Amino acid sequence: MCGIVGYISNNSPASCENVAKILIKALEKLEYRGYDSAGIAILESNGEKKIHMIKTKGHIKDLCALAADKFSTLENCRAGIGHTRWATHGEPNDVNSHPHMSYSKEIALVHNGIIENYLELREFLTKHDYKFLSQTDTEVIAQLVEYYYKETHDPVKAVRTATNMLQGTYALAIIFAEHPDMLIAIRKDSPLILGLCENRNMFASDVSAMLEYTRDIIRLSDYEMAIVKADSVTILNRFDEEVEKTPVKITWDANAAEKDGYDHFMMKEMMQQPTAVRNTISRYANGTRIDFGLKSITREYLKNVRDICIVACGSAYHAGVVGANLFEKALRIPTRAQIASEFIYSDPLINENTLTIVISQSGETLDSLQALRKAKELGSKTLSIVNVEGSIIAIESDDCIYTQAGPEIAVATTKAYSAQLVVLYMLLGHILSIRNDDASIESRYLSECMEIPAMLESILEHKEHIQHLASLYQNCESIFYIGRNLDYALALEGSLKLKEISYIHSEAYASGELKHGTISLIKPGTLVIASCTYEPLFEKTLSNITEVRSRGAEVIALAREGNTKLESVADHCVWLPKCSQMTGPSIAIVPMQLFAYYIAALRGCEIDKPRNLAKTVTVE
Repeated sequence: MCGIVGYISNNSPASCENVAKILIKALEKLEYRGYDSAGIAILESNGEKKIHMIKTKGHIKDLCALAADKFSTLENCRAGIGHTRWATHGEPNDVNSHPHMSYSKEIALVHNGIIENYLELREFLTKHDYKFLSQTDTEVIAQLVEYYYKETHDPVKAVRTATNMLQGTYALAIIFAEHPDMLIAIRKDSPLILGLCENRNMFASDVSAMLEYTRDIIRLSDYEMAIVKADSVTILNRFDEEVEKTPVKITWDANAAEKDGYDHFMMKEMMQQPTAVRNTISRYANGTRIDFGLKSITREYLKNVRDICIVACGSAYHAGVVGANLFEKALRIPTRAQIASEFIYSDPLINENTLTIVISQSGETLDSLQALRKAKELGSKTLSIVNVEGSIIAIESDDCIYTQAGPEIAVATTKAYSAQLVVLYMLLGHILSIRNDDASIESRYLSECMEIPAMLESILEHKEHIQHLASLYQNCESIFYIGRNLDYALALEGSLKLKEISYIHSEAYASGELKHGTISLIKPGTLVIASCTYEPLFEKTLSNITEVRSRGAEVIALAREGNTKLESVADHCVWLPKCSQMTGPSIAIVPMQLFAYYIAALRGCEIDKPRNLAKTVTVE
């Protein structure tokens, strides 16, 4: 959930200060992933061969001040590692921050992930006279590597032996004072990417940290170790056999990771939603047909599949809830959406007749990856919907559909969510046409999807109304979202957006459940946001609005243009362009995103980097 960077050069920069600047600049590109502390460790390659380290609780700007003081006079430094930490073991403070040094201070490392057997390993090392300064699981790894390095005096053997003893997840970057010409990187279930440059090489948790220097990357697979030098990269598999991997060239514009004049990445990415949806449709539209280029999941398989399970986390799960509703109604086969972290341990009833769809923006979400592996163990075919090409989930799936949202920097997803929805619509049309042997179905679904971008643009062009509503309710302590059927799925995502970035308590409820307990929470002045886009239950939702209004609630209602009955029962109405029943969630979510954004802005919140959250969740 944190950020790792590593850098090594065989020419300039020749000063520790310059290496520090490169590492810190790379870490700044990873701030969006979420963190509460930061640090760097740099190898001095003169006769003394030392590791110099600084780390601090707080922001990278705090790290910059420390670096200027410590590194300005040091020379002969060409390599280092850096980290932004999101606390899991031990409170956020200077001591628990990464990097962590070994007991001899001759080895330093940074770590993303969680080591489940760290207490057992800590006890083992304590018996061998190792002492610990921090509360972290990471420091245990540093000491364990040193323990085996003392036995072998071989960095590669020491790292491999130590990591073979780890239970859990990790991406590790390791430096040795006695080997200043080399960095070691290794991973399991947590992303780590190599960046290949001329006369220098890098690695990082995310491509964005390296784009200034290279577009040629290699994604490490589980248990692969990279020995990174300035003029070479050697990759070893788990048996320490050398493997050849072909670099992939990153084609998206580096400016995609810049704000382009917007105050926040989230606003920029909301404004990009029409383009993200258009690009996603265009990639898979072939005339009036839909072609995902699936290879393992054949037409014959889709024609006979008996049930579908959609697995995801967070916003991707909410997209899955929309999909499950639509798929089951149209295909008439059991379809369910499940939270990945629950699916893993639920002993799910799936088999070779089940299609498991895994949705993940990053393609690295650990819970979703484990759910994918669980489904495969049980014989299910797996299809992933992800936004990052070459990511772990994409590679391990039987087939993958890539959304075309482009890089998404804000922690709270907007454009990636919209792209996921349109993929689900198109996938439904594709499967339905196969099962009915009717190509016109694909054409109809494709036409409905193609109407979405213009409607999104219309809402975004008139966002001032949402901004005004946010100004009225910015001081609310609690906000409730209600809806039925697809509107309930919409309410889940709207509520999540608000709580993610504004820190206002918010809950989503199925409207029909109000009378079964939830309505007791409604008191005079409580704000309720009611989604009324699902036409078959429009009258029912009107009744629910009346129920909460009679108890003093104030109501903002979202509905398609023309539903004038709402004006007499809601305090405020947000009118949406007329759209199909299927595409309603894609249109209605945008006002909810905007509402959350403007409230958070008015409350002075860190919108792109909300507290305690990370963009890519690589721990359980």
